Amino acid sequence: MKWTIDSTHSAAEFAVRHLMISTVKGQFKTFTGSGETAADGTLKAVELTIDASSIDTNEAKRDAHLKSPDFFDTATFPTLQFRSTSITQRGADVDIAGELTIRGVTRPVTLAGEFTAPVKDPWGNQRAALAAGTKISRKEWGLTWNMGLETGGFVVSDDVKITVEVEAVSVEEQVAVAA
Repeated sequence: MKWTIDSTHSAAEFAVRHLMISTVKGQFKTFTGSGETAADGTLKAVELTIDASSIDTNEAKRDAHLKSPDFFDTATFPTLQFRSTSITQRGADVDIAGELTIRGVTRPVTLAGEFTAPVKDPWGNQRAALAAGTKISRKEWGLTWNMGLETGGFVVSDDVKITVEVEAVSVEEQVAVAA
């Protein structure tokens, strides 16, 4: 069965240490994606495309800096992408190996999380959900801007936690409802 993300019930978020004392969280407001499940209901494939300029950390000046060439360079690299290459599922637990592309750099990552098998919503659509995350070194994708602190350490940590909470609706069900 093929799936498409219901973006109104989904989130693509990140968290990074700031000044080595606190965590700053943000999200990308605009993204699309799809997935596929096998006949037995297990997750078979996942793809996600994020509009990099939709970044929102609740601070306009920081968002502008993150869109600049110091970080995402959204004018040159407008999207971030993830495409699964293999999926291992044990009950609801899922490990999704794939390729993450940021700033034109593609590297392997593995998302670990939980896949909720399809259910029928009150309007007759089949829906499924995925909650997964990983931790990356931002420098491996060319996100190297930083400033040293007088007391040692840096303004922005290298490690970034990425999480996705996705609700998807069956493409077949959408076609049937629209007909």
